[in-house]
Amino acid sequence: MKTSVFAIDVGYGNTKYAYRAAGGSIATDMFPSLAPLAATLNLGHGDGTMTTRKVVTVTIDKIEYEVGPGVPLNAVHGLTGRALAADYVTTDNYAALLFGAIHFAGVTHIERLVLGLPVHNLKTYSDTLKERFCGEMDFGCGRVTIDKVVVIPQPLGSLILASSTRGKNFNPSDQHLVIDVGYFTTDWVYATGFTINNVLSGGTPGGASHIYQRIANLISLDEGEDCDCIEMIDEALRERTTLRFFSKDIDLGPYLEKAEPVIAGVVKEIQRKVGKMPNVRSVILSGGGAALYASVLRRAFPRLIIEVIDSPCIANARGYLLVGEAGLARERRAA
Repeated sequence: MKTSVFAIDVGYGNTKYAYRAAGGSIATDMFPSLAPLAATLNLGHGDGTMTTRKVVTVTIDKIEYEVGPGVPLNAVHGLTGRALAADYVTTDNYAALLFGAIHFAGVTHIERLVLGLPVHNLKTYSDTLKERFCGEMDFGCGRVTIDKVVVIPQPLGSLILASSTRGKNFNPSDQHLVIDVGYFTTDWVYATGFTINNVLSGGTPGGASHIYQRIANLISLDEGEDCDCIEMIDEALRERTTLRFFSKDIDLGPYLEKAEPVIAGVVKEIQRKVGKMPNVRSVILSGGGAALYASVLRRAFPRLIIEVIDSPCIANARGYLLVGEAGLARERRAA
């Protein structure tokens, strides 16, 4: 299948993607950003007794990785295949997740691939992504052709999406702060309309995973056993369920309250950068960790409107799609 624009937000926590489906609607999906080495033993049954996991094997530099919604969230010694590093976008894990998204969407030819980067390393890795993922490639489960790669600051996707939902009510002279709470980093852009203020924009290590790790450490202290299941903590908080730890079902609510100092530290860094912002129209909160940060941000900025964007985890990918479509339309008009 050929598509004009395909948007992928390969986050540290989840890989999200968006494209135009038949009929013009926006199709989206996501799966955990886990890329463990592919299993060497297949115990599946062909009689219909056992269900088949939804995964695909992606080959990067002759190494096979397993990606998709069916990858296990827990693994022996915590080896889940997640990469938490500053140079994440240069890793084979990142490439495997990107190609996995393309595979699950059934796309074989992309005119414009739109990707995002954290604000603080946009300049460092933008050209790397453009060079690595442009052209014709074979990743072990099919060929794909990508004509052009566009890279934008991650929070800009949420700003574009928010503006599209407001229509005529979006004033290009209004100032907004968009905070994207990711899995490993928190990034923000300060913008007037769509013009980004580079001085007031920024990013810092400190996302949802830092909260999960703090909760895991607290559970370890209480239970006298190492708790290295931050993937399961992530899932339990998102699904609002208890965490199964050995024979106990643990309510994570009290632990989340004890982890608030981790959130407060990141919020203090944002405050230091942007000040009180008396002229800001609203603070737009996005990303998979948006719900975790909302209450602390409201206390930090009590006189501002804090808006949690609809479906915050997938918001950037949807915004990337709109950015790519607008850019492609401009190029076609110019031609």
